[in-house]
Amino acid sequence: MSSAPGPIPNPVFSTFAFLGFLACVVPFPWHLEAWNTGTCLYMFWTGLGCLNMFVNSIVWNGNAINWAPVWCDISSRIILGTHFAIPAASLCINRRLYRIASIQAVTVSRAEKRRAVMVDLAIGLGYPCLMIALQYIVQGHRFNIFEEIGCFPFTYNTPPAFVLVHAQPLFVGLISLVYCALSIRLFAQKHVQYTSFLSSQNSLTKSRYVRLILLAGLEIVTNIPLASWALANNVRAGVAPWLGWNDTHYGFSRVDLFPAMFWRKIPGNAAGLEFTRWAPIVCAAVFFAFFGFADEARKNYRSAVETVARKMGYSTFTLTGSRTGTSSTSTLNGGLSSTGKTRTAPRIFVQTDRLTDASVCFDDASEDFDEKEKGFFATDAASAADSHGDASSSSSPPSSPEPTRQPSRNSIHSESPKVSERSPV
Repeated sequence: MSSAPGPIPNPVFSTFAFLGFLACVVPFPWHLEAWNTGTCLYMFWTGLGCLNMFVNSIVWNGNAINWAPVWCDISSRIILGTHFAIPAASLCINRRLYRIASIQAVTVSRAEKRRAVMVDLAIGLGYPCLMIALQYIVQGHRFNIFEEIGCFPFTYNTPPAFVLVHAQPLFVGLISLVYCALSIRLFAQKHVQYTSFLSSQNSLTKSRYVRLILLAGLEIVTNIPLASWALANNVRAGVAPWLGWNDTHYGFSRVDLFPAMFWRKIPGNAAGLEFTRWAPIVCAAVFFAFFGFADEARKNYRSAVETVARKMGYSTFTLTGSRTGTSSTSTLNGGLSSTGKTRTAPRIFVQTDRLTDASVCFDDASEDFDEKEKGFFATDAASAADSHGDASSSSSPPSSPEPTRQPSRNSIHSESPKVSERSPV
């Protein structure tokens, strides 16, 4: 009889958490340039959640000691923020897609564009910050520390906690579901009009629109069941009666410490904790799957590689073009494939400080070739004059044609369920 698989090693989680952070940071600049506020908020909160969990998994690997109380106050707020903000960012995306599908998304004036951005910031940034502040009402004590997981917020399971904390992702997910369904319906009805509308937009193409719908739709499909599961898990953990502010905040400065061998023995508690810390990594992986391999992403990757190469003293070197660094249509012999199409020359990197001597030699060789070529044409012109003795002596000798200097063939371009009656989020 085979035993159940053991927990994932903590170094493996740390690696995936850091990769999830990079997956959100790398494409962030060009989405910010396109004013995709909802997408930027999604990347910001997801990347922040991955970075926070990465730091905690390193500091509290193999221990449950309260090393940094102030950091834990901040870290537990970040965990709460991602709990509210990722569904809110998905709502921003679905709301914008609905406005586009209903041909209401064109912000012609600067004031309209600013208003749209402010509404997205209120949903994706203001709402999570407000809910973080309201969670203090049902915060039983300062925070918990779980071995291998690190700092974790604590929410006292009373009826107000379900309204203020546990049910919020489900509530926001249902609103997003309505927007997503309306967007798909309008897209199907106005496909031709929508296609011509997007052709005039620079920041949102049809391909990006479809990917945003798939991302938001997948987030809804997964968020609603998982939020429902987390809500039910907290109900099963037990609901304490609300006896007032003083009862909820009694012994508020307490910090509970839980070794891994203890919290992993409680199935519901372990599943909730693992779900909470892996959720941002899964969201980052899903986002990168949709946007990390798009055409604009590959173009920006190539630009980033070339920028880093230039800063390291290398420049791109192609097999077509001219030595001046400008693009050229000339190709080498053999530059055509068997089908008659031009083959794209591969890029290699050549260190620029080693090209100086070679360039000087190449220029000298070109000048020698020009002198020899001029001598050849002068001799040929004199022979032609001798062979035509009947020509008028007053006529001037034919001028030798100026040889055209050939361009170089090389181009140097430069909620967790609770452990006891009081449970973490």
